Amino acid sequence: MTPIFEAKGVQKAFPGVMALKGVTLSLLPGSVHALLGENGAGKSTLIKVITGVHQPTAGTLLLDGQDTQFHNPRDAIAKGIGVVHQERNLFPRFSVAENIFLEQIGSSYLKPVDYARLNREARRWLDALELDIDPATPVSDLSVARMQLVEIAKALSLQSRVLLLDEPTASLTSSETDRLFQIVRRLRDDGTSLVFVSHKLEEVQEICDRVTVLRDGANACESRSMEGVTRHDLVQMMIGRAEGEGAWRARDTSAQPEVLGLTGVSTALGHRDVSLSVRKGEIVGLYGLVGAGRTELAKSILGQSAVTGGEVRVDGKPVRIRSVFEAIHTHGLGYVSEDRKTEGLILQHSVLANAGVPIWRKLGGALGTLTDGKIRNAVLPYLRKLEVKTPSLSQTAANLSGGNQQKISVAKWLAAGVRLLIVDEPSVGIDIKTKAYLHELLRELADNGTSILLITSDLPEMIAVADRIVVMDGYRVTGELPNTGEYDSVSRAVMDRIHDMGEVG
Repeated sequence: MTPIFEAKGVQKAFPGVMALKGVTLSLLPGSVHALLGENGAGKSTLIKVITGVHQPTAGTLLLDGQDTQFHNPRDAIAKGIGVVHQERNLFPRFSVAENIFLEQIGSSYLKPVDYARLNREARRWLDALELDIDPATPVSDLSVARMQLVEIAKALSLQSRVLLLDEPTASLTSSETDRLFQIVRRLRDDGTSLVFVSHKLEEVQEICDRVTVLRDGANACESRSMEGVTRHDLVQMMIGRAEGEGAWRARDTSAQPEVLGLTGVSTALGHRDVSLSVRKGEIVGLYGLVGAGRTELAKSILGQSAVTGGEVRVDGKPVRIRSVFEAIHTHGLGYVSEDRKTEGLILQHSVLANAGVPIWRKLGGALGTLTDGKIRNAVLPYLRKLEVKTPSLSQTAANLSGGNQQKISVAKWLAAGVRLLIVDEPSVGIDIKTKAYLHELLRELADNGTSILLITSDLPEMIAVADRIVVMDGYRVTGELPNTGEYDSVSRAVMDRIHDMGEVG
């Protein structure tokens, strides 16, 4: 079969860094092609070359066998190359429909925008994803997961011949991922060539029929069939050695004192009668589908939104947390945000500054004397343990890969030594090796007495790490169960509690 698109011997150099070293990629029509590699392996750079964001330093791009150049992203779109980036590219103040059809809206300067038609057309693509959103809704009103689905709807609307999906399921639940995979299979069957970038190898094995693996900016595997390729093979190619993820282990914290407790809590965001507790050294998982209210509950606990009823306790004592500053510095609560781009990091500041923000006050002491040396000594062990890839600690965080930004988001709270850490979607955009390190770090923190409230849409991750699982749906707690580490039985029990709530509600 003749490739629809090829990259041959592509190189890309940045000042002091050779990001791509002669990479080759061949995409066939009617196929789903996995592009794998650790953070910093060159995946995002290759995608930016293919979509016209970067120009290759050397090498050739072929479309339908003919040499081609994409001078900018619009040029690539015009030639049938679409992309869903890992970092969302939506305008928050624009409506869902406006974002989906942004490329088409400005096609004629003299013709007014027909918003009724725009909303009808947007509804078509939202329905394809079974996404119940009013097309006129401002994107700023959506959750992170729903923004990701709008980004996918936007890409689908372009009806591209080649569609690149960069971590498309990172913020999606299992049911939403299943829905997306139905769309991917339909596009594949219609002849579209899809590139699927993911750190979730179980998804790669389920949906992809071909694979290319990058390691340190070069091919560890050129485009080949997935037939006969095992998870072990993929990991070996990605990291150069066998996988070594830590396994779930039972931990008994029942005799430990309560660090955080909620009883009958209601919030200004719409929660009703929410009760849960987290003991010292315990990892409690908070699971639910998109819209369940998990992130919103976390922000209410931290004082970002008001608790309007019930009781919040820290160390067994009722508290009223009025601000995030109070949550961090008075009560020792930390929060790893699911949205590192706007909440987790100050992207224009250095790696050192970002990793040190929560401990500036502590390190400054009574006199407020703060030096880079003090910050470096406090944060460097955690940056090294998470293997943050950066030329230096003075590097601007915006210049790092999404995965390395996420590592910094986690490292800053590890350095702060908080007593309770709320971790919201911790492994979004993180490669398999770092994910294993992160899981072990969370267990190590818990073993040393830190309490963890873990929010994740990745059910295998939840079952790999949590001691107990609290299930939420419709801004209420619908059940709680111990985690035995047995994926099949625990996942069925979790989903039963969500479905039971749906039947009752």
